[in-house]
Amino acid sequence: MKPNTTIVADARKTRLSPRNRLDWYLLAIVVLISCVAIIPFYLLVLLALKSPIGGLAAIRLMPDFHFVNFITAWQRSALGKAMFNSLVMTAGGVGLLVFLSSMAGYTIARFPGKLNRTIFTILLLCMMIPGIINTVPLYTLLIRLKGINTYWAMICVMAVNAMPFAIFLYSSFIRAMPVSLEESAIIDGCSWFEAFWRITFPLIGPVTSSVVILQGLGMWNNYAQAVFFLQDKAHRNIPLSISLFFQQYGADWPLMAAAAFLGLLPAVAAFLVFQRYFVEGITAGALKG
Repeated sequence: MKPNTTIVADARKTRLSPRNRLDWYLLAIVVLISCVAIIPFYLLVLLALKSPIGGLAAIRLMPDFHFVNFITAWQRSALGKAMFNSLVMTAGGVGLLVFLSSMAGYTIARFPGKLNRTIFTILLLCMMIPGIINTVPLYTLLIRLKGINTYWAMICVMAVNAMPFAIFLYSSFIRAMPVSLEESAIIDGCSWFEAFWRITFPLIGPVTSSVVILQGLGMWNNYAQAVFFLQDKAHRNIPLSISLFFQQYGADWPLMAAAAFLGLLPAVAAFLVFQRYFVEGITAGALKG
């Protein structure tokens, strides 16, 4: 009877427990969602590598490896200049955003007076207002300031639009940090301003990484403001250049896909490189909150 009893016991152990079954179900759902998310990118690459002969009806599951499409799209769409413009505006916007939002979040978190609470409430309300609504007043203002077709105007517009969410992240994270760190620095002779930049700012690196990635990708892909404020060809960013390229070569699907892939590649590469910091920032913010 012992061998049979052992076999039955082993069979019971090999059965999936409810917990293991749930894990397998969740894994299957994650794989399915990942496949659904990857399919558009695969179709984009497939179309970008397709030979122009045959049209869309000739698309197969395996690409034609027609890499000439990328060279042609790069030359005809002037993506090199557009990437430089996007890089300058994104770097400037993110830098200005981090500089101002971190200090504003620190002030709101460490000095919760009536005025600061009112300002914070207004900023939260601004998060519910679409940025496209203020485009007409901004356009009128930038005409008077001679900011149309300039880097500094787009940098300021994108940074200000992203500021409410960034201040919310910074203030929530700093509020959960012990104030004794800054008080020790102040006792040693630092001002609140010096204590922030020397003590607090290096400790809020995870939140800064999240702000840089989230808002940086949004600035890189900005189209709603760029289509109004960047009318000059020499100052167009990636989304605007690709949009105009689509209008010009609307019938050439392989060229359009190649241009879209080239414009998407820097943002995807940056996200993959800084993905670890992004996850750490989101996790740290959740734990602190």
